[in-house]
Amino acid sequence: MKLLAVVFLSGPLGVSLPAQEQNFQASFEAYVKEDGIVGAAYVIVNKGQITESHCLGMADLEMKQPVNSKTIFHWASITKTLTAVAVMQIRDRGKLSLDDPIIQYVPELTRLHSQDNSIARVTIRHLLSHTSGFQSPTWPYRDDTKSWQPFEPTQWEQLVAMMPYQELSFAPGTKFQYSNPGFIYLARVIEKITGDPYQVYVQKNILTPLAMTRSYYNISPYHLAGDRSNKYTSHTDSNGRSEVVANGREFDTGITAPNGGLNAPLEDLAKWVEFLAGTNPTVGANTILARKSLEEMWHPVTPVGPDFAIATPEFMGLSFFLYPRGMGAGAVTLVGHTGHQAGFATFFVMNPRNGRALIAAFNTSRAEADRDAYGKSNLGFSSLVQQALKVVQ
Repeated sequence: MKLLAVVFLSGPLGVSLPAQEQNFQASFEAYVKEDGIVGAAYVIVNKGQITESHCLGMADLEMKQPVNSKTIFHWASITKTLTAVAVMQIRDRGKLSLDDPIIQYVPELTRLHSQDNSIARVTIRHLLSHTSGFQSPTWPYRDDTKSWQPFEPTQWEQLVAMMPYQELSFAPGTKFQYSNPGFIYLARVIEKITGDPYQVYVQKNILTPLAMTRSYYNISPYHLAGDRSNKYTSHTDSNGRSEVVANGREFDTGITAPNGGLNAPLEDLAKWVEFLAGTNPTVGANTILARKSLEEMWHPVTPVGPDFAIATPEFMGLSFFLYPRGMGAGAVTLVGHTGHQAGFATFFVMNPRNGRALIAAFNTSRAEADRDAYGKSNLGFSSLVQQALKVVQ
């Protein structure tokens, strides 16, 4: 596949990029070309300002629509960081404790199969840190060849119906296991305490104060639909040629929106990351969440372990991946998250000490059936994250 459009914006004309940024740019372009990615973009943020923006390829091949600064990507599991901050907001208002049992707010979970009532020991903290023992997938029954099946469950009752046929994988708090449904249960906590539907709460308490005016969940509003990127599946045919299939712009993450429903352009995601870095100029200190509470979320809770191959973070905090770097006085813990869903792959990494961040999004993924290439794709993605960490360090 030929790259059809390139837009590059950086610093003042004639000023070359630092070596680490040059290396990342070259690796980014190589990854997009080698992996058959239709469209992608990244931005570098420095102390509240986007200092570099790079857009490559197409948001929609059929429409001949290039990726640009307005292109809306799907951010998948990066959504979890918003859900987690919402929980911490409510905690800081004295409405809950992180050590509250989840069944206090979601009593339906007592239906889970258990020999020793281990679900009663699962806390909000366990859910935030992926140490609850809940499984990773939310909807394990989808067959991609059957279009009549939902992309994700659309109703809470569907999850409740599955609960008696699920169990915790290990004793709560004993190790890491990434879990998507855990964040649906956290959203139920938000709804029960505040009385707002999850998406309404996030809109009122995060998106609006941060002026993330082009961010939304699930199906696009009419006035933004034209900027939404299509999503693509890439695979290599028997002759070694790369092929891509368009899967449509719109899809609904249903009841799973709290763990992966956010759509936004990179400029809006930059506002979110600027808030995390403490450099967003649109909000005062502590407007969204107290700095000490954010820093609490970046304390290591559990090692991630080698089985979680994507981007190789060393620790899990409260919904953030943590990457310790350096020793002694120069030591810093870099913070980030990744996302993979419906053809999209995304990540951000951020240095809380210097306010630098890098945010990237891709609108194409390898077909699951293309196993060898898919494995290489994951390795390429992980390598990009590692290079991004060097850029922000």
